[in-house]
Amino acid sequence: MKDLTVEDVNYFSHDMKRFIHGNIHIRDGVIGKLEETEGVSGNYVIPGFVNTHSHVAMSRFRGHLDDMNLEQFLQKTFRMDSERTEEDIYHSSVAGIYEMLMNGITSFIDLYYSEDIIFRAVEEMGIRGFLSWVTLDRNMTTQKGDPLDNCESFIKEFSGRNRLISPSAGIQGVYVASHDTIKSAGQIAKNHGTILHMHASETRKEVYDFMGKTGKRPIQYLLDNELIGSNANAAHCVWITKEEVEKLGKAKVNVSWNSVSNHKLAVGGVPPVPELMEAGANVTIGTDSNGSNNSLNILETAKSGALAVKNGRWDASLIRAEDVFDMLTVNGGRACGVDGLGTISEKAPADLLIIDREHYSMQPYGNERIIRNIVYSMGPSAIDGIMIGGKWIRKNGKMDSEIEEKFRKSLKWINQNFHSS
Repeated sequence: MKDLTVEDVNYFSHDMKRFIHGNIHIRDGVIGKLEETEGVSGNYVIPGFVNTHSHVAMSRFRGHLDDMNLEQFLQKTFRMDSERTEEDIYHSSVAGIYEMLMNGITSFIDLYYSEDIIFRAVEEMGIRGFLSWVTLDRNMTTQKGDPLDNCESFIKEFSGRNRLISPSAGIQGVYVASHDTIKSAGQIAKNHGTILHMHASETRKEVYDFMGKTGKRPIQYLLDNELIGSNANAAHCVWITKEEVEKLGKAKVNVSWNSVSNHKLAVGGVPPVPELMEAGANVTIGTDSNGSNNSLNILETAKSGALAVKNGRWDASLIRAEDVFDMLTVNGGRACGVDGLGTISEKAPADLLIIDREHYSMQPYGNERIIRNIVYSMGPSAIDGIMIGGKWIRKNGKMDSEIEEKFRKSLKWINQNFHSS
């Protein structure tokens, strides 16, 4: 991979908490040197966004799961999942990845079966992926074979194949995974040094059904039995208590906040994000799927969540734009377990977004308010360039031609096969 330099830009430093004018030197896919120069002109450069909870192969489900209650949603999702083909999963993944790229997402954590098929789509589209093969009890799955065996086989076979893709372990949730299944999935993650990605305390029904079986709430149970730790990425965490918040913080668990999905499915609550932050939990942002969100616009997800907390608590100062920006970048990178991911720093992965300072959604621009503009007003069309692992994915407003062609082919296949469904 050839060396390159992103010149005459204003790049964001998490260490300095400000934008610095200069040049970014890139070598072998990582940032080699940051050079500060005099000046103020030039576009803004920020780390790529990290989407910490998704089911990218469900992009085709958009519009199929709207305006129905949770039980209806789950039943239809289960039926659609059980009817899928390899071609469907591949092309839907390509389409979902394209949408994430267009929204500035350069890394994502996925939770699904058939991650070997999704791996191919991720590799061809050039995004950074953390692919968690979902496990659950064998009698609860439509997977062929044992989900735990499938998960470990995937990690063994695909680890090291591509520097941008990290196979990992996943768990559907306590409602379909027994203590032994969760423990085994956790052991797989530990043995192979991967993250452990799962749904957790998303709905009130999930929590109270589990309490009826075990006498404990899900998060309390998982932590008291040492089933999750700092490598865990717990998506949702809506229905949790103050005690669980403290335990999550103490265990340094990563919590993926999926506000739009929670709102669409009417789960009846908002995660206690200010308390999670104060307790030391690593809060990040996840879009969830095109079924439960419809859009993979991570900025929309982040903004809606922040505003929901502010409004619900009657206090607009509880969460700052800078906090949300960290959730989108450095916190997300930390949840993925990759040093420097989500930052612009020496030796960090060269995953960058070039923001057009002249874009209408960024006006009036100025270093002192650029982060607030990104979080509260920026539209995806303001992203002029996308770099992942030192490679340009989009430059000067144009997507890489090969990536664009792959998306168009997959879109054509989806519409030919599911236009009337």
